Amino acid sequence: MKTALLFGASGLVGSHLLNQLISNNNYSNIKLFVRSTIEINDPKIEIIQTDFNNLENHKEDIKGDDCFFCIGTTKKDSPDKKEYKRVELDVPKQIAQIAKSNSVNSFVFVSSGYADPKSSGDYLKFKGEVEEELKRLNFLKLGIMRPSFLLGDRKEKRVGEKIGIFVFKLLTPLLLGPLKKMKPIHSEIVARLMIRVANEDLQKNTFESNEIIELTK
Repeated sequence: MKTALLFGASGLVGSHLLNQLISNNNYSNIKLFVRSTIEINDPKIEIIQTDFNNLENHKEDIKGDDCFFCIGTTKKDSPDKKEYKRVELDVPKQIAQIAKSNSVNSFVFVSSGYADPKSSGDYLKFKGEVEEELKRLNFLKLGIMRPSFLLGDRKEKRVGEKIGIFVFKLLTPLLLGPLKKMKPIHSEIVARLMIRVANEDLQKNTFESNEIIELTK
């Protein structure tokens, strides 16, 4: 029986991932790293109130078998450039480094379609830089999820994003060849493959939207 480390359990992918981990018999312990205490009544759950500004203080907590990282933000939620960079780049890199130093076997990260460390936009650039760091750390198992538009029930309604998803749903039948990776994907499906990556040998570490869908059919 394994211990899972979960960062970002309240988000779109993370909430599905938490439910799936609870029902998965491979895991007897799930460590939830959260900013503020939350009420979850399940014997598998261990809640760790986390100071994300001082992650070294949690080095003894970041121990287990599989680390799942689903934390993300937006420019709207983090308008300060330094804070945005900290959440999108510094925090995932530091957590991965601590996990590696503690011999955590696998690291599964929610990135983004078209992530690229050379991108001119901060979002895709930071995701790409995290991907490069994860590859450098050389975990026994690495999973990089590159979803396109994520579908699911969001706590916060983003009008622009809803319009984008609606348009892409209409265009989905036309997204063929290299464009297949732009197809919208449900967050529950992404969570499902994240667990598979940590528990199976899928012979690769980076998964585009269309590949995630195919591997979870």
